[in-house]
Order: sequence, then structure tokens, then C-alpha cells
Amino acid sequence: MKRLLLAPIPVMIVCIALAITVFLPATTRPVHAAGPDNAQAQAAALSKAEEYCLRHDGQVDVREPYFNTNDDNEQNWLRLSGSAQFCKFTSGKDGSRIHVLLSTLDSDKPTMAALAYYAEIPLSGSCNGNPASCYCSQLGGSDLFGGVNANGGGWVQKSDPVDTVLEACIFPDMSSIDSWGLTYHSFGIVRGRDLDGVLKYPNPYANKSK
Repeated sequence: MKRLLLAPIPVMIVCIALAITVFLPATTRPVHAAGPDNAQAQAAALSKAEEYCLRHDGQVDVREPYFNTNDDNEQNWLRLSGSAQFCKFTSGKDGSRIHVLLSTLDSDKPTMAALAYYAEIPLSGSCNGNPASCYCSQLGGSDLFGGVNANGGGWVQKSDPVDTVLEACIFPDMSSIDSWGLTYHSFGIVRGRDLDGVLKYPNPYANKSK
């Protein structure tokens, strides 16, 4: 949602610092000892996740973190460090989309994002403002860049006219599914594609009453 007011400069600086410290770990790969074997292992793991995405009719989306995306002038957006690769699924019926972090999609172990998607926990009635962002916080994740502020932020792909700025709900285990996809699914509405059966980790609630 666009907002016309921008935070004062001192507040903006604090927000930028918070955005870098809070979200940077989610955009970078773990740091391991340098060496050709380790580099090859990382490349192989990434290629494996990309192949898994494509094999399930997804599209690999490379996005970059930006702060101040509520400003209508893109020249005022602040490019932060790092990048992240998502798998984007687009519905052939209504054109809706859902984005899943590649490592979350390809994980055969439980992740907080996958469990949140499967659980379909109802949206709390206490939410105010952006319902998707609020729902993400309710689940224990965050899609906020620098906390609650008028500047905004998100995962940007400027070549994408539909979802130029993506609200990705990032959980403490660094797993992620986009906030709107999670929110709609809590109402039983599938955006893009039903991830049950697509996420490598199977639905643990499938044979249980919710």
C-alpha cells in the first residue's frame, strides 16, 4: 500500500540499520570454510533446488532487498546487500501467484514457513493495517524492513510489473513464503498453486483434523 509521508531522516537511518541487521541473514548463504569442495557443494545444492522448482512448473525468481519502496520515485529506493532466489508459481486460471524461497521448497525437513502454510491458522481479528503483514507477524515471522514505518521495503524484481515488490514472510529458521500467499491460504484460497504436494516436506496435518 502506498503512503505519501516519509519518516524523518534520523528515523530513516535507524530503519535502514535495522533492516540490514534483521533481514541480511535471510538473503545470504551460510558462510563456511573456503575451498573448492565446499563451493561445488553449494553450487550443486542450489542447482538441485532450481531443478526441483522447474520440475514442478515453477519459475526461478531472483530478487533483491530494498528499503523505502513506498516512495513512488524508484530513484529513492535504497538497495540493500544480498539477494534471494524464490520459486514462483503462477495460476493458469486467474494469474495469481505464490512465491516460495528455493531452500524452503526443496527442504525435506520441516520448516516454519511450510508448517505455517499447511496449518492454515485463522487470521486474528486484532490485525490492523496490511492484513498479510499482520498475519505474517501473527505466525511468528516478519516481512517488515526496519519495523513499522511509512517507508516500506521488500524483495524487488524491477522487471516484474505484477509483483515488483514482494512481501516475503521470513521466519526465524530463515524459511519463507510470501505473506499474501500465506494469508489467502488461511482462508482456503489457493494463490498460484497449491503447495501441498509441491513442498518437498509433506503435510503433517493431512490426516488430522485442524
